[in-house]
Amino acid sequence: MRDLPSLRQLEYFVALVETGSFRAAAERCGISQPSLSVQLATLEKRLGQRLVERGRAGVIPTLAGREVHDRARAILDAAQAMVNRFDLPRNGLSGTIRFGASGTLGPYLLPHVIARLHARHPELQLYIRESPPEALAAGLASGDYDMILVQLPIRGDATPIRLFREPLQVVVARDHPFAGRDRIRREELRGQTVLALGPAFGLRQQVIDLCETLGAQLRTDYEGNSLDSIRLMVGMGMGIAFLPALYIRSEIGPDDRDVTIVPLEGPRILRSIGLVIRKHSADDAAHLITSIIQNVAREVFAGTLVHELT
Repeated sequence: MRDLPSLRQLEYFVALVETGSFRAAAERCGISQPSLSVQLATLEKRLGQRLVERGRAGVIPTLAGREVHDRARAILDAAQAMVNRFDLPRNGLSGTIRFGASGTLGPYLLPHVIARLHARHPELQLYIRESPPEALAAGLASGDYDMILVQLPIRGDATPIRLFREPLQVVVARDHPFAGRDRIRREELRGQTVLALGPAFGLRQQVIDLCETLGAQLRTDYEGNSLDSIRLMVGMGMGIAFLPALYIRSEIGPDDRDVTIVPLEGPRILRSIGLVIRKHSADDAAHLITSIIQNVAREVFAGTLVHELT
């Protein structure tokens, strides 16, 4: 059998492509830059291909380098899946999971999940970072995250695990004509100004589609970077908003002075929420965490969230 590249060489090469810099790749892998250069040269010699070009903008993979990167990433994910599968202790999960969550979900759902996860798997550490969905998807693809919690669908070559559907509700200022109404008709939203998050959030596209369907006007001169910022702008009378039920349950009470919820006639407006992992990556931890999240959705948020199987 011909000599094969080592997993370490593939790891170094993937890091080089994904960081675009020998220095950054060496730091990521915990080795010296000369050592990384030697390993790359060995890999190129073994494959008989030039894999990267050095330019002013940094390291750029060649055509062959792009193919090697994709294959190397799949090999590394499969190797990690094998190790995780047999390292899984009989009494539960252990180690560290790099977990990304959208800011429209994490703060309102994860505290309930973490309590159960820690009680059942005390040896497990969850490194949690909140970012917009586009940044999370890029981080998942590059290996910065093991799994991410986001609104579906999401761009990229990954595997989504559907968790539940979350209603969106109409939120208006306390002095808005809709405030205090028992219910509003969908046609009453025609011409209303609607506030939305920026383009990095999946929720924005759903709100755009709603505006087109309902005849409402999306406000584009002001874009929120968080649900709190949208809520504050609604309270100042700058427009109405469609906000997720988990956020509303956590942050907006019946006695709030600035905003209020107005029920909308017709079918509920829902967004789909999922846990996303890379293809070929380990799924033991993902499915265990999925089970806990779905149990929380059923038990803690019964009547608020809609389970995907219903």
